[in-house]
Amino acid sequence: MNAYDIIIKPVMSEKAFDGISQTPKRYTFIVAKNANKVQIKQAIEQIFDVKVAKVNTVNVRGRLKRQGRYEGYTASTKKAVVILKADSKVIEFFESLS
Repeated sequence: MNAYDIIIKPVMSEKAFDGISQTPKRYTFIVAKNANKVQIKQAIEQIFDVKVAKVNTVNVRGRLKRQGRYEGYTASTKKAVVILKADSKVIEFFESLS
């Protein structure tokens, strides 16, 4: 699996941005559902050229949405919270947003 197939997109929420400013730099990404922590770590290190200390993952169940009398579920996803090492550089993509 390609590194760009594993990392789908970054999470742009208030909670995700709060983690960036903390001392251990935390970044949140939506990742492929079949990717494990080792593959996610290697993909982040390859794409952004940083050193990853820890990866936490969570499977997010789709939410029930209604449109009038019709209802359905949004897609289920997998989120990864990546914690960088203290001596690692920051990810420039997130620095331009804050």
